[in-house]
Amino acid sequence: MIEPVLHHIGGARVASISGRTHPDHDPWSRAVLAEVASGDGEDTRRAIEAAQAAFPAWSAMTPSERQLIFIRAADALDRRRAEVLGLLAAETGCGPYFAKVQVDFCLAMLRQAGSLAHAPTGQVLPADLPGSRALAVRRPVGVVAAIAPWNAALTLAGRAIAGPLALGNTVVLKPSEESPITGGTLWADVFAEAGLPAGAVNVVTHAPGDAGMIAEELVTHPLVRRISFTGSTVTGRRLAELAARHLKRPVLQLSGHNALIVLADADLSLAVDAAAYGAFVHQGEVCMCVRRIIVDRAVRAEFTARFVEKVSRLPVGDPRDPATVVGPLINEWALSLVERRVSEAVSLGARVLTGGVAAPPCYPPTVLTDVPPEAEIAFEETFGPVALLETADGPADAVARANESRFGLTAGIISANTYGALDLARRLEVGIVHINDQTVNDEPQMPFGGLKESGWGRFGLQFASEDFTELQWITLRDTPRSFPF
Repeated sequence: MIEPVLHHIGGARVASISGRTHPDHDPWSRAVLAEVASGDGEDTRRAIEAAQAAFPAWSAMTPSERQLIFIRAADALDRRRAEVLGLLAAETGCGPYFAKVQVDFCLAMLRQAGSLAHAPTGQVLPADLPGSRALAVRRPVGVVAAIAPWNAALTLAGRAIAGPLALGNTVVLKPSEESPITGGTLWADVFAEAGLPAGAVNVVTHAPGDAGMIAEELVTHPLVRRISFTGSTVTGRRLAELAARHLKRPVLQLSGHNALIVLADADLSLAVDAAAYGAFVHQGEVCMCVRRIIVDRAVRAEFTARFVEKVSRLPVGDPRDPATVVGPLINEWALSLVERRVSEAVSLGARVLTGGVAAPPCYPPTVLTDVPPEAEIAFEETFGPVALLETADGPADAVARANESRFGLTAGIISANTYGALDLARRLEVGIVHINDQTVNDEPQMPFGGLKESGWGRFGLQFASEDFTELQWITLRDTPRSFPF
């Protein structure tokens, strides 16, 4: 059992004002990893005030001073690599491969974030008024509320912190109750070791069922100027409505129901491998995962046979085992949801080609076909190792089928005709398209985000200034101005 997990507020580890705690569980063994501070609105207010107090000094630091802290943070995380990999497995059921992906992403992100300190912060604008000079200057907004999920805990919490912080803001992070360490306090420890001033990053943890009170305080508190949220569309919509009432701008990365299109000229070996990876990496608990595989009728039979054979052999079990591909789902509720939605689809006429029977705490990699459109799994994001096979009659039909979803996060196209695929990509109603690749891709500098009900705004260090700085117009005169009265 790990030592108690406390809030990080104003540079100190502190218990909840209420004194309450709750257990953090291992999703594989259900053992208690740690007792975690159960925060509430009062703890959140303390964290916001600490962030506001730290803002003037942090935002005034020289670019080279801020850059050095990010470089040191990367080094601190790298030194703890083995520990972090173990924590990701123990806390979130993350296998060795995807855990390594998360750590490597975060190292690159931290090193790139340091360069934001020296990025241009404005421009000179042409002015028609004689004797005037005009500037458009970007400056940090102040306190940013960062709300991060559990499914790629290290990456998504780190992403919520790094861009705003590098631009001179301070942050209050609310991790998921499922990942208070890897998605929360670990980051506070890493930045503290790097020499970040006290209060520039604060973390408030909470018990299951208490996320709403923390989020409401973060959104409504007058000192918070921006909200960064990654999570479900249902929650994101409620948060956006609340933010709108307080005239605050949220950046939202929400649900996906992502399609991989396999055209008639596709390399089927590539298509099968890409589909298996995209659908079942991290047991399907990634917003970018392939949920629907839309295959041209001309290659449907061969693709299906090869894909089902590959999926049926994917190893399932302990996330600490290097051979494991599909580990445990995050909790019993998640497992029961996958079970219920697969059962409903089958009762409505869907066929199970492989998998389909839970083996708690895991759900086996599952392929469904002939799923009727009224089945929940056909239109709702389902975090689990389930892929749906559909048939398309040509490229135009495949795009039309993909665009039927109310979500628009990411898509993939497998085709030998890359220029034709590029034309199809422009017609897909999604924020991200990968040609001759599957849907699970990200890099710190890329404009990550979706369309429609998959959110708005873009995550990515090169685009962070658009959401996490204020644009100010400044004029100055080099000659006296005459006035008409």
